Amino acid sequence: MLRMAIVLIGAGAVCAQNPVAGKADAIEAGRGMFRVYCTPCHGIRGEGGRGPDLTMGTFSAGDKDGDVFRVISEGVSGTEMQSYSQLFGEEGVWKLVTYIRALARGERITPKGEAGAGEKIFCGKGGCGKCHVVGVRGGHLGPDLSRVGRQRSLAYLRESVVAPSADLTAGYFTLTVVTADGKKITGVQRGYDNFSAQLMDMSEKFHSFQRSAVKSITREYRSVMPDGYERMLNQTEMDDLLAYLVSRRGTEVSK
Repeated sequence: MLRMAIVLIGAGAVCAQNPVAGKADAIEAGRGMFRVYCTPCHGIRGEGGRGPDLTMGTFSAGDKDGDVFRVISEGVSGTEMQSYSQLFGEEGVWKLVTYIRALARGERITPKGEAGAGEKIFCGKGGCGKCHVVGVRGGHLGPDLSRVGRQRSLAYLRESVVAPSADLTAGYFTLTVVTADGKKITGVQRGYDNFSAQLMDMSEKFHSFQRSAVKSITREYRSVMPDGYERMLNQTEMDDLLAYLVSRRGTEVSK
């Protein structure tokens, strides 16, 4: 029985096992749900976009079927990943888990570069550490990259470096505020609604504004990250930087 496979999921219990693991009909049913509800964030082939790459077989929340079930059922606070327990029910969630497992590639594509050399570029020439944190080092203007190697494919990481606005991470829109005295402040969105806006400027200073107290607030679907890295870095340096990003698995702490 499906209900015996999971106990008190809302109270934080761990799923025992996937009752439809590997079954062809479950995979096909899961494929249909995925195409409708999951592709806007994870891509038509599950290779990632606004959401993580699901073809790698490893996940931030854990690598067991029960971990994947829990994420789909409960959602992830602070992200676009909502709860699907009411929509799919237990049986539907297990079928979706089964399809996601079927997406996993047998071999993982690895970059040509050297991670050690890439770390030096990340912290030095590339200036990435000014805006991105890895482990305990770096800035907080951009997304945390400590676990990015578990979450993103090599192709997605390359695109994010050379064209950072092509598929912008949710919550990192660019806000520009013109204050009542004409001062222009630009930074990364930290909050936005009909009455107010919050942003972090390029110096990581937090600002909060009421719409009624400023001349204008403009939100743009673009990244504050520059798009010139393909010209700034040669091919070897680009490969090294990507190798470093792929190596960030969340199990090491950079010193």
